[in-house]
Amino acid sequence: MSDDYPIADLPTPDSSYTPAEVVSLQLDALATNDDPFENAGIGVAYNFASPANRRGTGPFDRFVRMVTGPQYAPMVDHVEATPGPIEQTDSRAEQRITLTGLDGRTATYVFGLSNERPGELDGCWLTDRVLLE
Repeated sequence: MSDDYPIADLPTPDSSYTPAEVVSLQLDALATNDDPFENAGIGVAYNFASPANRRGTGPFDRFVRMVTGPQYAPMVDHVEATPGPIEQTDSRAEQRITLTGLDGRTATYVFGLSNERPGELDGCWLTDRVLLE
């Protein structure tokens, strides 16, 4: 595990959060990405990425490049997020979110989350994947 996790002074996983709260925390932070510091919103998303997700997308500087790249850039500084219903089992959840950017264009993403893993993050809902529809 890289020593850039978790990103300090930002929300971190907690077993009290529901899947919808985890997605909402990330989207709220991404809507104001550079508040309270540069790429803080992306940092919140990184903090809520599952260990397997971070292994594939980290370290943080690489994660920032991915999120600001063409596929995920509409998430950064979006002006509106329209959540769909949560589809949840005991250990997995999925939620579709349609985001509207400053330019009025929309993009729909599917967040896939889980809460079963070894170690201290067991029981915390974390993002395994975010797919552009």
